[in-house]
Amino acid sequence: MALGELPDYPWDQMAPYAATAKAHPGGIVDLSIGSPVDPTPPVVRDALAAATDAHAYPQTAGTPRLREAVVEWYARRRGVTGLTEANVLPTIGSKEFVAWLPFMLGLGEGDVVVHPRAAYPTYAMGAQIAGASSFASDDPAEWPSNTRLVWTNSPGNPDGSVLDVSALTAAVARARSLGAVIAGDECYAELGWDGRWASEPVPSILDPRVTGGDLTGVIGAYSLSKQSNLAGYRAAFAAGDAALIARLVTVRKHAGMIPPAPVQAAMIAALGDDAHVAEQKSLYRARRAVLRPALERAGLRIDASEAGLYLWATEGRDGWETISALAARGILAGPGHFYGDHYPLHVRFSLTATDERIAAAAARLDAAGLR
Repeated sequence: MALGELPDYPWDQMAPYAATAKAHPGGIVDLSIGSPVDPTPPVVRDALAAATDAHAYPQTAGTPRLREAVVEWYARRRGVTGLTEANVLPTIGSKEFVAWLPFMLGLGEGDVVVHPRAAYPTYAMGAQIAGASSFASDDPAEWPSNTRLVWTNSPGNPDGSVLDVSALTAAVARARSLGAVIAGDECYAELGWDGRWASEPVPSILDPRVTGGDLTGVIGAYSLSKQSNLAGYRAAFAAGDAALIARLVTVRKHAGMIPPAPVQAAMIAALGDDAHVAEQKSLYRARRAVLRPALERAGLRIDASEAGLYLWATEGRDGWETISALAARGILAGPGHFYGDHYPLHVRFSLTATDERIAAAAARLDAAGLR
């Protein structure tokens, strides 16, 4: 099936609101797209610089040392043991992996890709690129019989919800009963905030408690963009079922989808250093502690948001109205309309702004509210 016409990029609709926000006397506070603003850690930049003599083609599957570093990271940070180098694959950021996974798995017309109700739009776009259909559902009992790929997202983007071991186990069991691959998008796993996730690690879909030690049909995806400020490096990886990983490596070899060698070296450094991750989390925690109460004082209710990089909020009116009111105060956020059809009253706020800009947003909200 040929690739059909794709919809306009949704964020283009934000242009007039961005223009309004930029005209504010104090300048714009951009809390829309979650693009890191803090420096890339020196340990990572040094590793990149040392690897710039990259005259040979890099390895699609990743260098042995990179694959080893991913295996070690999963055991140390995610409680996922038993992985080998055959279970992991570096990717060029995580968005391309999400967008192309249905195609790389051979999905097409008549197949269904399931994704969360509050969803990163690339899940549905990946289904469209492959010629498959997408279905938004958080209830495994609802997943149709022709489901061939399931996406979970924990912590969630945009809503910051977390799936515990029980929920992940139920999702894996249902996917297996349907003969579907299940992929967990876990890019915000290091950023737990509330309740049990303030002290307990967010579980991975690859956790032996979830899979029973059997990775058949299960893949996890992770990005270093947020935990290590590597969005510009396009540094991410997938892990899971060795047979699926082998298929993906073959496809990517033919397509030339290869992370650059210096980036692979930088990933090794990032994966081996936990100190910078803790430092970055402390920055986001402090910004969240300023922004969340300011939003609540302005009349927004924060829903979910127990982990991740965003605050998922609503005034109880259409999200575009909230976006307009925020723009008039020089603040840019993301409307819930961009994340599916189920949350038109919500707005997503990113924590990726400097301390000064977060403080400015809080001051504006306190001074003028939103109504």
